[in-house]
Amino acid sequence: MNPRGLIPFELVVKQTDLWISAQRDLNREARDLVLEARAQLETYISQYPSFRSTLIPWREDPFAPPIVKDMIKASQQLSVGPMACVAGAIAQRVGEGLLRWSDEVVVENGGDIYANMKRGLTVALLPGNKQLMNRVGLKISQELMPIGVCSSSGTIGHSYSEGNADLVTVLARSACYADGAATAICNMIKESKDLQLLSQMVAKFKEIIGIVAIIEKSMACWGKIELVEL
Repeated sequence: MNPRGLIPFELVVKQTDLWISAQRDLNREARDLVLEARAQLETYISQYPSFRSTLIPWREDPFAPPIVKDMIKASQQLSVGPMACVAGAIAQRVGEGLLRWSDEVVVENGGDIYANMKRGLTVALLPGNKQLMNRVGLKISQELMPIGVCSSSGTIGHSYSEGNADLVTVLARSACYADGAATAICNMIKESKDLQLLSQMVAKFKEIIGIVAIIEKSMACWGKIELVEL
């Protein structure tokens, strides 16, 4: 919530609720970046209303605005609807924009994170499981920066999921991609025994760096994952 040496601040614009850490309070600059990203997305949805609700990849559109192109590309790679990538896409757009004023940035958007740090970072995993709540963290080394750390759940929150996992957290270079990938893999996990197939699930998605999946009392990890006790 508050990386050492950085200034944290909150920014809310309609449904976008960000917790940002930077080297100084960049609320005004962050607001401008959010408004720009939302304007691109809202304008496109006004032209194509089904973009908001479709659960399948959107067709390629060379005339789409930048953030929409990012979402379309990720959705096509992951076989999910483009809005499965929206929180990560906004976090990344804002985070990359703030690097003009701050050498280190962390942007959290509803549990989806874009981080660009000159040091390591620990991210808490909050699966809703009382045995693990506030006990397990994901240690991310500096060499993985910049990084997207995004999560999906079939049991927590309002986002639609076809699966039953308590938490699927994905690491990828792109937060937009990580967000969609977390949704895609969460959709595949219906029961604990599905975790045995995690490596096979991940094999379909080439850009995943690491993943943690939790359902009931079971946890599985793949890739560059280092768990730490909080």
